[in-house]
Amino acid sequence: MTTDSTVCAFRHPDTIDDPLTTVLRDGARRLLAEAIEAEAASFLAAMQEKRLSDGRARFVRHGHGPERAIQTGIGPVPVKRAKVRDRGANDGDGDEHVTFTSAILPKWARRTTSLDALLPVLYLRGLSTGDFQEALSALLGKDAPNLSPSVITRLKDDWQADYDRWQRRDLSARHYVYVWADGVYLQARMEDAAACMLVIIGATPEGKKELVGFQVGVRESAQSWRELLVDLKARGLAIAPELAVGDGAMGFWKALDEIFPGTKHQRCWVHKVTNVLNKVPKSVQPNMKADLREVRDAPDRARAEAALAMFEEKYSAKYSKAVHCLTKDRGALLAFFDFPAEHWDHLRTANPIESVFATVRHRTVRTKGALSHKTARLMVFKLVMAASKTWRRLKGENRLPMVIAGVTFTDGVAVIPDANQRAA
Repeated sequence: MTTDSTVCAFRHPDTIDDPLTTVLRDGARRLLAEAIEAEAASFLAAMQEKRLSDGRARFVRHGHGPERAIQTGIGPVPVKRAKVRDRGANDGDGDEHVTFTSAILPKWARRTTSLDALLPVLYLRGLSTGDFQEALSALLGKDAPNLSPSVITRLKDDWQADYDRWQRRDLSARHYVYVWADGVYLQARMEDAAACMLVIIGATPEGKKELVGFQVGVRESAQSWRELLVDLKARGLAIAPELAVGDGAMGFWKALDEIFPGTKHQRCWVHKVTNVLNKVPKSVQPNMKADLREVRDAPDRARAEAALAMFEEKYSAKYSKAVHCLTKDRGALLAFFDFPAEHWDHLRTANPIESVFATVRHRTVRTKGALSHKTARLMVFKLVMAASKTWRRLKGENRLPMVIAGVTFTDGVAVIPDANQRAA
């Protein structure tokens, strides 16, 4: 019997005929299944010494959970959760019941983490809850079962719950050696004024950057910053940072001196250069910017002071406002010299915040989908938390314990007293 036929199968108009995507999905399904099985096998191997009173293994495989589709960047991938049974609970030995939980495939997972990070971006770009399924159908498949309007609404509620938990977290075990602070303005639809989002990022003793504080304030007033810092301290952040980096907004520095008076100040050079150059004609700016760079990038404080004096002598006659803008913060601009040279690139600017919010601003020139400051804050919080997973550690993190211990640094080099000085 021949199978030859002249009948051609027509592709459904809503389907995407992409052999490469099909191969990728099949490969992802097989790899995911293998990883889940390996994870379960590893758990059983770790528990093989656990035995019942009759000598049988306490932990055994118990089949699989029902198949479900995980939404990924290459579309839905079907998968089954491996199940492990703890027979000790029924053995009468009184041992506590142990539940196997997959780190690869959590019990209620329906989407990959990267896809969850994409959703607030789309919402901020103006996509309504009813449009997600249609907008992502080409990527995730026609039905996109886990992105219906009701699911997106519940997801927003989950984001709010995540934010509330994060705002209440205990900080008594946290210590931040350095902090960067800035106020970021975003305009939400149907709001007359732009929301000022007060942001603090901190560096832990291990050199890891973390989002420390985040809330909407009344511009960058001292009272708004004070409320944020008081809240952090009330939740257990008792140890003052060694250095804070920020722009010239006086509200933050005033509040910082009240709440953490021992913290040193470092003005952001990026903000300062911009402010100085704004006070001179454009024709002067290239040469002046080069002279400012000589101050900022000097290898030690003495040469920075010399370059600063040269700048003052060169420009004070014609551009006194620009010179005053620079010299009034002389001490705070050069504070980084009292810290390890390996950290200078991190400490001279508020770049940890600027780099994160440059992307947020690009995506939210005007946050079309966020109908209020509350919603804009929530969406931006999710974006920042997703971005924080890729933040680079501080260079020279091995120097941080020395900073914490109070070792003196001169021009970026630790000053270690010799034996005679210590004896004296």
